[in-house]
Amino acid sequence: MAQLTGAAGTGRDEVFQVEEHGIDPIPDAERHGSAKDLFWLWFGSNLTFTYVINGALAVAFGLSFWQATAVVVVGGLAFFAISAAGLSGIRTGTATLVISRAAFGVRGNWPAGLLNWVVSIGYTIVNTVVGTLALEAFLADLGWSGGHAARALALTVTLAMTFAVALWGHATVQFAERWMAYVLAVGFAALLVFVLPGADTTAPAAGPGAAGWSLAFVVMLAGPFSYLPMPADYTRYLPRTTSLGSLTWSGALGGFLSSVALGVAGVAAATQADMTDAVAGAEGLLPGWFQPLFLALVLGGSVTNSIITLYSSSLNLQVLGIPWSRARAIVISAAVTALGSLGALFLTDFTTSLLSFLSLLIIVFAPWGGVFLADMVLRRCAYDADALHAAERGAYWYRGGWHPAGATALLAGMLFAALTCDSELWTGPLVAPLGGADLTLLGAVVSALVYVLLARRRVTPFRP
Repeated sequence: MAQLTGAAGTGRDEVFQVEEHGIDPIPDAERHGSAKDLFWLWFGSNLTFTYVINGALAVAFGLSFWQATAVVVVGGLAFFAISAAGLSGIRTGTATLVISRAAFGVRGNWPAGLLNWVVSIGYTIVNTVVGTLALEAFLADLGWSGGHAARALALTVTLAMTFAVALWGHATVQFAERWMAYVLAVGFAALLVFVLPGADTTAPAAGPGAAGWSLAFVVMLAGPFSYLPMPADYTRYLPRTTSLGSLTWSGALGGFLSSVALGVAGVAAATQADMTDAVAGAEGLLPGWFQPLFLALVLGGSVTNSIITLYSSSLNLQVLGIPWSRARAIVISAAVTALGSLGALFLTDFTTSLLSFLSLLIIVFAPWGGVFLADMVLRRCAYDADALHAAERGAYWYRGGWHPAGATALLAGMLFAALTCDSELWTGPLVAPLGGADLTLLGAVVSALVYVLLARRRVTPFRP
């Protein structure tokens, strides 16, 4: 592999060596890898039990087996957009939330960076909690029900597995995702074999209605959309010669296969068992000998997902202006994750509040994604890479560091999302007139359209 030079000295982007690059552009001479690496990254990171829960929720919203399966498939197709967004990383050699400065301005991008750091840490906490509870149950199956001591040990192990890989950085993240994917794919395939034959494919007496359909789509699409601030983080090392086609198909196929397979498993399980406690519900459908292995799968899937969210959170902190290396910045994210996980595991109300808060953030997150993708299409992923890091001296400073078109489009999308959001913490005034439909995700479409209308004549591909 090519030698990498970072601010802290000279290193190599190799497995089990701490990566020294952060959001600084990766020089062409130091690029390596191929598009097929992205298949394993997105395939492995999405072999998480969260998709089983999402599939079960679709049935809880009133959808039949086939209706819920269709929504799961549509949700999986969203990975084509997520994967294609990685082309910006190839073109610029930097992280997604640096590239989004082109859409929002250097200062206007700061709120998005903070929000996405919060989202990354929030989902890392959720996955850490799920993995910890699975490991605690696994220890109980082995004969040790140690109460708080067992839970604390399980949390320590789960955090250590996640932090060690994310700390080492890019090469180790890709290595871990690939090898954990091999094991997890076999295990979750067995899960699908056990739960799919018993699925009840008959339609429920009453249809889901607008509310059921919309909530199911929100749940299914929120997973892929939560990755939108991350794709360039994992493509910035790829050679510039990597094509859009190979990049898109490799990453999208990985995310699609794992998310759809596990989503369908959740749908099938929900037609047979009470999935209020999804882990316990799915476990009850499995033969006794497989149940401990199932708990190990839940743990492994939680860790694979947490690894990439924790890694990206360290880059986000650099975008926010933390004057530390990526490896030092990740300690902040890990510490906040540990504290949040402690609260979630020992304060039940905290878990409920955290999930409700994360679900509400889509009011901002979806419109942000619409602006970012629209800007990327208008520029055809051709950015002034130097200007992305140039602050006041750069082309993306706009007016006082804010891009009026980006800010206006974001606010328009947020307004639409807030009016049509149906969550535990907030119900928009248009939800009832719409028959209970939650159209929050369409905030991305609204913001994208507004941005194109305002910026189409000024935002053009960069030509050196």
